[in-house]
Amino acid sequence: MTVESTAARTPRRSAGSKAGTTGTKRTRTTAKKDAGTEPQLVQLLTPEGERVKNAEYDKYVAGITPEELRGLYRDMVLTRRFDAEATSLQRQGELGLWASLLGQEAAQIGSGRATREDDYVFPTYREHGVAWCRGVDPANLLGMFRGVNNGGWDPNSNNFQLYTIVIGSQTLHATGYAMGVAKDGADSAVIAYFGDGASSQGDVAESFTFSAVYNAPVVFFCQNNQWAISEPTEKQSRVPIYQRAQGFGFPGVRVDGNDVLGVLAVTRWALERARNGEGPTLVEAFTYRMGAHTTSDDPTRYRGDEERQAWEAKDPILRLRRYLEASNHADEGFFAELEAESEALGKRVREAVRAMPDPDHFAIFENAYADGHALVDEERAQFAAYQASFADEGGN
Repeated sequence: MTVESTAARTPRRSAGSKAGTTGTKRTRTTAKKDAGTEPQLVQLLTPEGERVKNAEYDKYVAGITPEELRGLYRDMVLTRRFDAEATSLQRQGELGLWASLLGQEAAQIGSGRATREDDYVFPTYREHGVAWCRGVDPANLLGMFRGVNNGGWDPNSNNFQLYTIVIGSQTLHATGYAMGVAKDGADSAVIAYFGDGASSQGDVAESFTFSAVYNAPVVFFCQNNQWAISEPTEKQSRVPIYQRAQGFGFPGVRVDGNDVLGVLAVTRWALERARNGEGPTLVEAFTYRMGAHTTSDDPTRYRGDEERQAWEAKDPILRLRRYLEASNHADEGFFAELEAESEALGKRVREAVRAMPDPDHFAIFENAYADGHALVDEERAQFAAYQASFADEGGN
C-alpha cells in the first residue's frame, strides 16, 4: 500500500506553469472554502445514510451486526447528551470551562470502539466520546473542568491517559509509550489524539520522526474540525494534513470524520498495522466543530452561519439513524428507549456536578515553588482580600 492510496492527491500544476509566471499575479485568498464540497476521502456511509462499498476497508466492518450498529448510535447519542449537559452546566456557573465535542461524535466513537482493551489511549481535552468508550465516568471529566480534581481517574485502569491541555505534547508521550510497548514485545497498540491546530506544533513533528525511525506501534488520530480556535486549516497547512505522513515515511489516510463506520474501519486498519509491527499511521478524520472551541469562545466572530448549516446536513448521528431505519435495524421503540436513557444520563450528570464541592480557590498558589516564594505569598494575600470583598458586600 502506498502512502496516498486511500485518499485524493493534490492536483499538480499543468506542465510549464510556475508560481508567479502564469500571467496572473498570485494573491492570497482569504475566502473560506466551500463547506458544501470536500476533498475525496474514505466514506462508507453517506450523509443521506446510504451504505457505499470500499474494496479496501469494507472487510474491517464486514461482520458488524445490527446490535453493534445500534450500539454505535447509542454511544453517539449519549455522548452528545452528556456534552450538551456539560455546556449548560458551565453556562450556569457550575463548571469553569467546557470544550464541546458537538459534531465530532462519529470521529470519537468510531475510533474509540476500534481500540482493544489492552491498547493505550492518549487524549487531548475534547475526547469525551473516547473516554466514554474506555469506560471513564463522565462525572470525573466534569470534576476536572470544575476544578475539584486533576483528572479523576486512574489512567492504568482504563488505559486512558489524563486529559492534556498543553497542545500536542501527548503525541510525544504516546510515541514513547509505544516504543516501550515494542521493546516489551507486546502486540497492543497506542493511539494519540490531536487536532488540526496541534498539527503545527513541533512536538507533533518530533513524534512523527521518532515513531517512524523506531517503527513504534502508534496511530496518530487527527480530528480535523477545520478550526484551530479562530484559525482555519488552510492557514495551518499548504497540503491536506494526512499527506504530512509522507515526509516521515509512513502512511496517512483521510476519512470522513462524520461517518462512524468509515472511522471504525480505518482506525481498525491502522491499529492492526501497529500491532503487526508495521509502524505508525496518521489518520485524518475530516469533520467539523459545530460549537465553540470552548465555552469562552464566540465562533460567530470568525465563521458564518452558512458553513455551519452546510455541515448540519452531514450530522453524524442523523446519517446513522437514516441507515438504521432504511435497513430495518432499529424501530421506534429503540429510539424512544434511548431518548429516555439520554434524559436519565443528563439528570445523573447534573446531580453529580451539583453535589461536588466548590473548588479550592487557593490551590493555584500551592506547589508553585518547592520552598515558597515572597511574590506568591503577596499574590495569595491580594487574592484573599479580593475574595473577602464579596463577603463584605453580601453583609451590607
